[in-house]
Amino acid sequence: MEKPLNGKTALVTGGSRNIGRLTALELAAKGADVIVTYNSQADAAAEVVAEIEAAGRRGKALQADFSDSSNVTLLVSKAQETLTHWQAEGLDILVNNAGAIRIGGFDQITGDDLDAIYTTNFKSVVLLTQAFLPSLRDGGRIVNLSSGLANGVFPPLIAYGPMKAALQTMTLYWAQILGPRQITVNAVAPGGLDDDFNARLFDEIIPGARDYITSSTALGRVGLPEDVSGVIAFLCDPKAAFVTGAVLKIDGGFKL
Repeated sequence: MEKPLNGKTALVTGGSRNIGRLTALELAAKGADVIVTYNSQADAAAEVVAEIEAAGRRGKALQADFSDSSNVTLLVSKAQETLTHWQAEGLDILVNNAGAIRIGGFDQITGDDLDAIYTTNFKSVVLLTQAFLPSLRDGGRIVNLSSGLANGVFPPLIAYGPMKAALQTMTLYWAQILGPRQITVNAVAPGGLDDDFNARLFDEIIPGARDYITSSTALGRVGLPEDVSGVIAFLCDPKAAFVTGAVLKIDGGFKL
């Protein structure tokens, strides 16, 4: 059976775990060859590549630390080398998933915290996407990872939510700018997910967070990475060719 992403190439940042890992595997299941980036979890990234290859697709793991935006140029060069090795005409799908979190109230957040969140969650995303534009094929897909906190308030993440709001706004700009090339640009905005990215928040900072989210959500449960990865994979599918400039909430109906 023909798969919808056969012949397509994808790059998923932060692809060694959680949403990024599952997104990479879903794109491979749809037929795409996938490059994943990782910061420190090389073994986990290698396992993702092995799963991609087990699905009959090509995979590659590249190390990238987005807390230093100067690393973007090197990553793009390595990714281009991989695409050339694969004899691919360019990149078709870019999923900007990698991110960082700093926990603390307004009276606790430091300049270093703000710099880290800004560089990882916004500046590096902008520069990476900009650098890939010449090789991103017409009709391509860009999906950005936003957050429900871009439009809601949760004081312990005061450094995190506003940067995701900035990325949401940038998503709209890119959608307008890249529309003539039929490149769609969308964002997904998950609610509080029960994964290791949020583990410290749930287990140490606010131990009752899971119960609060469950009781405040229409579907009566917390979210999981697989609730998000499937939506991202859909946005990369040809069936979503007329969806652009959208920010999709994925929160189970939190505080409707």
